[in-house]
Amino acid sequence: MSENIALKVSNVSIKFSLGTEKIDSLKTYVIKLLHKKIHHNEFWGLRNISFELEKGDRLGILGFNGAGKSTLLKVIAGVYKPTTGSVERQGILAPLLELGAGFDSEYTLKENIFLYGTILGYSKKFIESKYDEIIAFSELKKFENVPVKNFSSGMKTRLGFSICTAIQPDILILDEVLSVGDAKFRKKSEAKIMSMLSSGVTVLFVSHSIEQVKKICNKALILEHGELKAFGNISETARLYEKMIVQN
Repeated sequence: MSENIALKVSNVSIKFSLGTEKIDSLKTYVIKLLHKKIHHNEFWGLRNISFELEKGDRLGILGFNGAGKSTLLKVIAGVYKPTTGSVERQGILAPLLELGAGFDSEYTLKENIFLYGTILGYSKKFIESKYDEIIAFSELKKFENVPVKNFSSGMKTRLGFSICTAIQPDILILDEVLSVGDAKFRKKSEAKIMSMLSSGVTVLFVSHSIEQVKKICNKALILEHGELKAFGNISETARLYEKMIVQN
């Protein structure tokens, strides 16, 4: 993979097995397994997805509910292992996939900042240098020593976003996070992403707001039932997606 490529997704497919039997205990499971009464339905979450992003690209991932958007991000982040195909990436990846993902609910806000930063591969010294910036951006100073289990979903999102954007990753994954919280914080978050673009960060962004995607991204792809329907510059791809919205 050449040095100017941040991410390369090659023929990625992922298959899930959905159990059709209701099993209430391990004993029942073993009996049904021995009698070959365990049945599974196979479901392909993604099929043959391929694309490349150059460093500094901002990719909007579009599609209706169930299209495979979050599944694709989880494969790229390494949460899921693809059934076939491969994902290559360069640099540090910071994924903000779900509300509170990566946090320990029993730990305080302060403890979780160091925990999350360590998971991403940063030193304690580096995290300390960014700590005040993270606290200030999240606007959660007074909750510094409160366990995260007492946080609302919006507070968790603000904390996660503040960490991911402060630590200067090479690739930043955002899954619907800018749709949570008040309008003031959403506006501030958009401005933060825009300010990061000059540093060459690569962004993968999922949002239900097509206007938000057009504002932030220079490229987009459309997923439909786990398959890649379109990939290209934002104007052409967004136009196609807007037509799909009208037709549905």
